[in-house]
Amino acid sequence: MIKSMTGFGREQGIVDGYEIQVEIRSVNHRYFEFSSRIPRSFSYLDEKLKSFVSERVSRGKVEVSVTISKTEGVEAEIEVNQEIAAGYVNALRNANIKLGLNDDLSLSDITRFPDVFKIQKVQDDEEVVWNAVKQVCFEALNKFIDMRVTEGQKMYEDISSRLDFIEGKTNEIEKISPLISENYKNRLYSKIKETLEDRDIDEQRVLTEVAIFSDKIAVDEETVRLHSHVSQFRGLINSSEPVGRKLDFLVQELNREVNTIGSKAQDLSVTKTVVELKSEIEKIREQIQNIE
Repeated sequence: MIKSMTGFGREQGIVDGYEIQVEIRSVNHRYFEFSSRIPRSFSYLDEKLKSFVSERVSRGKVEVSVTISKTEGVEAEIEVNQEIAAGYVNALRNANIKLGLNDDLSLSDITRFPDVFKIQKVQDDEEVVWNAVKQVCFEALNKFIDMRVTEGQKMYEDISSRLDFIEGKTNEIEKISPLISENYKNRLYSKIKETLEDRDIDEQRVLTEVAIFSDKIAVDEETVRLHSHVSQFRGLINSSEPVGRKLDFLVQELNREVNTIGSKAQDLSVTKTVVELKSEIEKIREQIQNIE
């Protein structure tokens, strides 16, 4: 079944001490285009996420947003830079001696000075983080694809009804075509009879003229190809594989056959039917722009 290129999925959870939220969204695009929004310290996840998503998504402009925070343990180790602290203490005490001040220096005073503390972020195990993110991403991706499938079902039903319409109108053209030649033959007889009055009519010449006209307006090949294209279209929209590009090609072929019928049309009802067909094909074309 066809899938839409528009989708959204969100999942959050706590895995291996990390609270993680993943959002996946996409809009239509001719190819697969990936982008991510990830905290800078976890930027190594970008390529892993791209590879993970591309295994199940072939087309669309996809954006993945990830937030990660620890729920347990420490994120940074803090130490006193004793050399810096000692430097501040010595400098202040020397100043006290020279200026004759009381030495009321306390530990809290030292902590106010810059660079007294060394803050060392605890490094995360990249493999542990990726496995945690992958679990949450998997669930978000399932929801994302479910939405694409749901949207695809609506598109499938709409396109199927339009294909029914195209087949019905093609059948009408096939029924009308022989009548156009017969009507032309009758008009030609009447015209010649009126012109020649009581003189004999050259039957062979009339039949030759009708044959030339019939060959000129014949659309048998076009209607056969229309039926064939519709049949292929139905097969593709029932496929589980990405078919958007193939459908785009088939729409062009449908349009080509209908345009040819329109250029050959010598009948008002056929011309009207061609206009209706072109309108339906255009609506199908708009739909398949968003099919994966």
